[in-house]
Amino acid sequence: MSGIEDNATASSGGLAHELHSFLLDSQQRMQTAYDRIQKRATEDPGTAGDQAERNWAELFREWLPPYFQVETKGRILSPSGEPSPQVDLVVLTPGYPKGLLSQKLYMAGGVAAAFECKTTLKSQHIHEAVETSAKIRRAIPKREGSPYKELNSPIVFGLLAHSHQWKGDNSRPVEVITDSLVASDKEIVLHPREALDVLCVADLGTWSITKMNYMGTHGFPTKELAAIYGGHASSAYIRHGLNIAQRKFNYSPLGTLFSSLYHKLAWAFPDMREMDNYFRQVNIAGEGEGATRPWDASIYSDKIRQRVQNGECRNGAAFFDEWSLVFM
Repeated sequence: MSGIEDNATASSGGLAHELHSFLLDSQQRMQTAYDRIQKRATEDPGTAGDQAERNWAELFREWLPPYFQVETKGRILSPSGEPSPQVDLVVLTPGYPKGLLSQKLYMAGGVAAAFECKTTLKSQHIHEAVETSAKIRRAIPKREGSPYKELNSPIVFGLLAHSHQWKGDNSRPVEVITDSLVASDKEIVLHPREALDVLCVADLGTWSITKMNYMGTHGFPTKELAAIYGGHASSAYIRHGLNIAQRKFNYSPLGTLFSSLYHKLAWAFPDMREMDNYFRQVNIAGEGEGATRPWDASIYSDKIRQRVQNGECRNGAAFFDEWSLVFM
């Protein structure tokens, strides 16, 4: 969720729910795995990295619908035959050819999502993941026909980490990660569809992209807001888990991760929408906020730009409406 202020804030209340306990159990397993990996990381960093990828793959097989095939290590092959940089985790669609599952070149048309996996997150990992995200999207033919199609890639792409390197009282990891993510986005991303969809640090928090359609100057409660936000589209990395009470009692970064993935994947897999709605009702994502990045109307194709500028986008965040004002 995202508001329209520079530090957009979204929240909803709710009592603790059993689902939060299930997620916290999964988070504890990830922490135990991280502790075990770290003991041997200096001796054999390659094996440690492989184990981290397997941990995430197992988690995804537990939490995503069973019709997805989750594989580790490979490259995504664009329709033109251009292979992507290596990715650590791929989520393949139900229609992916069974005979090709053993190949490490995954056809882009059958990839629902892909991820970089890190044991201990560093700033360079964020920069590299944003770069890979942009490269993959640039190799895929642009979609046209609606604001949703033009602002979003058919492949969800993210960065996953067990933990992070910024430990200690004065390290401020949330701020460091946010600053690195925003800076990398501004440097590398040339269009909203190229942006990283989600960044999850299992023991800290999750950042998820929200995109807002082009807005005219109508529909704002004040002229001041219209002057600031009217006339452009925007994107924002919403960082979650900021509320101390939620972190202590019913918030898990994994909850935000899977809430975000269910919503983003449910555009292509409608049977996921009921669970997506349930996750929102339970509020497993927690509160969030993030600074927005403006985009001018040139991000749209000529035909869609004209319709958007004529005010055809519908106000509010109507879920799975390709002409909605907000896409989360």
